[in-house]
Amino acid sequence: MKSCVVLFSGGIDSTTALYWALAGYTKVFALTFDYGQRHSIEVRMAKRLARKLGLPHAILKIDLTQVGGSALTDAAIPVPKARDLGELKTGTPLTYVPFRNGILLALAAAWAEARGVTDLVCGFNIVDSPNYPDTRREFVRAMEKAINSGTKAAFGAPPIRVRAPFIELKKSEIIRKGLALGADYSYSVSCYTGGEVPCGACSSCLLRKKAWREAGREDPLIARLRKEGNP
Repeated sequence: MKSCVVLFSGGIDSTTALYWALAGYTKVFALTFDYGQRHSIEVRMAKRLARKLGLPHAILKIDLTQVGGSALTDAAIPVPKARDLGELKTGTPLTYVPFRNGILLALAAAWAEARGVTDLVCGFNIVDSPNYPDTRREFVRAMEKAINSGTKAAFGAPPIRVRAPFIELKKSEIIRKGLALGADYSYSVSCYTGGEVPCGACSSCLLRKKAWREAGREDPLIARLRKEGNP
């Protein structure tokens, strides 16, 4: 029986990763982190999809607001907005949460080790968001090495693998893979400002809109909101 843990935020990338895992593993655990993010609605949406799919789903609560340094965890830092992606500043974005993915991978590794699970699946990708340091292939390899140096794998237990199947794909390509797997994106939220209805101006909303346009499909989240009478 091959099992894995999916780091499942509830956004497009992790939703695709979840369906990718369901196609290749016998047992899939969904693991979501409530870390004090401004857009905590993603946790509720992740819970809804996991329940729909009948998956074991754990939510680990940590508080990265104590770290700060990001528009996603510090209410005093406004979420940058623009009319299009070209208007956003270059360099590390204000929505980068310091070492977030390293922290989450470490916790996921501990959670998985306690349950005898050796594969961690994440939806990291770098093509459309090159200014995030903790989504690069080098980072994934370094974290995998550190995890295996600091767990029972160092003493001969099966090694833990960090799998990031979409790391060199555009978001539109990730969407196409998900659609081919039957992924339900109608409850996947991406907006950094915290609402279920996208603000349409943060970098996440702009990138999501661009990806669905490139994929040649209407965003299922928008379709659902319109059907429910939301603006």
